[in-house]
Amino acid sequence: MTRILHRRIGVSLPTAVGGKGIYLFDRDGRSYIDASGGAAVSCLGHGHPDVTAAIHAQADRLAYAHTSFFTNEPAEALAERLIAGAPQGISHAYFVSGGSEAIEAALKMARQYFVEIDQPQRRHIIARRQSYHGNTLGALAAGGNEMRRAQFRPLLIETHHIAPCFAYHYQEPRESAEAYAARAAQALEDKILELGPETVLAFVAEPVVGATAGAVPPVTDYFKRVRAICDRYGILLILDEVMCGMGRTGTLHACEQDGIAPDLMTIAKGLGGGYQPIGAVLLSERIFNAFAQGSGAFQHGHTYICHPMACAAALAVQEVMARDNLLANVVAMGAHLARRLSDRFGNHPNVGDIRGRGLLMGVELVEDRSTKAPFDPKRKVNARIKHEAMARGLLVYPGAGTMDGVRGDHVLLAPPFIIDQAAIDQVVERLGDAIDAATA
Repeated sequence: MTRILHRRIGVSLPTAVGGKGIYLFDRDGRSYIDASGGAAVSCLGHGHPDVTAAIHAQADRLAYAHTSFFTNEPAEALAERLIAGAPQGISHAYFVSGGSEAIEAALKMARQYFVEIDQPQRRHIIARRQSYHGNTLGALAAGGNEMRRAQFRPLLIETHHIAPCFAYHYQEPRESAEAYAARAAQALEDKILELGPETVLAFVAEPVVGATAGAVPPVTDYFKRVRAICDRYGILLILDEVMCGMGRTGTLHACEQDGIAPDLMTIAKGLGGGYQPIGAVLLSERIFNAFAQGSGAFQHGHTYICHPMACAAALAVQEVMARDNLLANVVAMGAHLARRLSDRFGNHPNVGDIRGRGLLMGVELVEDRSTKAPFDPKRKVNARIKHEAMARGLLVYPGAGTMDGVRGDHVLLAPPFIIDQAAIDQVVERLGDAIDAATA
C-alpha cells in the first residue's frame, strides 16, 4: 500500500529506479524508451554525467540561501546566459520552481507593470481555448483546458478565451493559410474591442500548443499579426514556452521561428531538463524599468526562487546543449521523426493529423479519417495507447479532449535532444504497434 496520493488512485505503477540516456528502468528490470521526456522535460535524457557533477559540486558549496539576504553565483551566471540568448528586448530573468509558478509570476508582472505606469484600469487577461498554462489557480484560469478547469471554475479569476490557431480543425477547406492566420488573429482584436482596449493587460499564448492539443504550430504569420495587435492597443504579449521552448522546437526559443519577441516569456521544462525543479520568467527591459523607477520591487516571491542547486543544474544543462550543438540534432532528428511518422501513419485509418516542430510532435487519433470524427471519449483511446506503448517499452504523453476539452485523442512525442535515427525508428515502430492495438 502506498501513502502517496498519486495522480490516479488505485492504479499500480512500476517503480522507476534508474535512467541512462534515452532510457528509464523500473525495479523489475524492464527498460523504456522515454519518447516524451516525461512531460517534455528530459531534454538531455537521464543520468548525464556533466549535469550530475554540477549538482554534486554545488551541493558541496552551497545548497540554499534565501534571496532576501543573498544572491548566488549559479543564479547570476544562469541569468547572464539566458539573457545573452533571449529575444530582442528581454533584459532580466526571474527564477522559480516550475512552469505554473512562472505563469503566475508573469501574470502578476503584467498587472504590476500597468499599476506602475498609472494604468490600473487594465485587468483583463485574454488567452486561447485548448491551451494549457499550468495547474495553479491563476495559471489554470489563463489556460483553456476545460477538463482541468471545470470543477475549480468558482475559484478562478476572470479570464477571456478566443479560438486557437488550430488549422486541422478550424481552417476552412478552401481557405489559404494566410487567410486563416488573419482570421484567427482577428479573433484577438475582436475580443480586445469587446472588452475595451484600455482594460486589457495581456494576451497569453503558447507558440506551439503542447499538452492540451498535441503540438499544434501556428500558421504562416499568425504571431506577427498577434504582436502587431498587442502593440496597437498597448497590451503585453506573454508567450508560454514552458513546453515548446529551450530548444524543443529546433531553436532556443520557439518564437524565433515566428519572427517576434514577447514582453514576458515563461520557460521551465527544457531549462533544467528534469535534473532539478526550475522555471523562469524572462522579462523585457521596459517592464523591469517600470518596476525599478516605480515601487522598486516586484511584489511577489517564493521560498525557493533562485535556488542555487536548481540554477547550477540548469546552467549545466544549457552549457551541454551549446557545447554539443544539440539544437542541430533537434532539427535533424525532428525532420527524421516527422518523415517516419508520415511513413507509418500517413494512410492510417485512425490517424487524422501529424504535426509539430522539431522534437515536439503530435499524432491526433480519429475514428473516421475522412470526417475527422473523434473516438467516443468513453473508449479512452489515448489511455489505451499509453498502456500498449508501455507494454512495448515505450513512454509517450497521451492527451484527451483534443478538439474541445471533451472529445478527441492525441499522443505527444518529445524525446531527448540526444536521440539518434535508430532510436527514432524504434519509437515509431513501437508507437505504431501500440496505436494498432489500442484502436483495434
